[in-house]
Amino acid sequence: MGDPINWVPFTLRNLEKGKHYIKKGKNILRCSPLVNPLDLPPDEEVIAVISKRMGRLVLEYDFSLVTKSGHAVLPAEAEAMKLVSGRTSVPIPEVLFATFRPGYGKISMSQIPGSCLEDKWDTLDESAKESICLQTWESIAKLRTIPRPDNLEGLYQCLADGSPSRDAMLADLENPPRPLMNDSELRARIYERYLHCGGRRYEHELPDMLPRSEHSVFTHADIAPRNIMVDEQNKVTGILDWEWAGWYPDYWEYAQIMRPAFYGDWSRWMDRTAPRRWDLTGINAARKVLI
Repeated sequence: MGDPINWVPFTLRNLEKGKHYIKKGKNILRCSPLVNPLDLPPDEEVIAVISKRMGRLVLEYDFSLVTKSGHAVLPAEAEAMKLVSGRTSVPIPEVLFATFRPGYGKISMSQIPGSCLEDKWDTLDESAKESICLQTWESIAKLRTIPRPDNLEGLYQCLADGSPSRDAMLADLENPPRPLMNDSELRARIYERYLHCGGRRYEHELPDMLPRSEHSVFTHADIAPRNIMVDEQNKVTGILDWEWAGWYPDYWEYAQIMRPAFYGDWSRWMDRTAPRRWDLTGINAARKVLI
């Protein structure tokens, strides 16, 4: 299909976010988003580039299957999705299969219906915004009930597979990373990184400013409009992007949602509808230096 001279190799540099292509073997051809995969020969398929950033490429195949691949795609993400699917009713993509090797990972998953909330948030009225935020908090509450697997007992903070967090607030300065076994160690880690990165304004006060948490809970850790899908009735149809998910202090989801972000009034609505609020003075002070 198409003039052979317009086909280009199926490589990362030839893929543009938001565009559709016909893929045949190792070559691709730009096409209209209206192309019906059923009209193509058996050896051709339609791919859409959903996301392309920081070592992660997300593609949709024939409007039905989604793959996430790249050097930043790790087993913890697939493990998190399996935990959520098996333990809760939170709507997320189903992991169909996943493969990993040193320096590369690929997760194939089912497609979530609906539209990305980031694309429609600013068009919504107050009632719709409140409803979506309440639905999101309801899903977060369900995530917090996921029990820690037996092989992770004793760990206070870790990703879904037990691996250490790569979050800029928590990544260890030592190699191999030291496990975080309690809240005191987690706060000490943040303080250590703060000093290492040149934090001086709260050099003596930060340890007492950081929130305290007696227990950690399962946390998505990147709840944002870009990771939420909604239908035409503004019902949440899915939560995406589970690479940061794992066990964190019980205030962590709230703190992550309240990060400064370019989402208009999203954070204000999530704060307004939150079932509980925490004092984030210490977290925000550290974040200015660490992120």
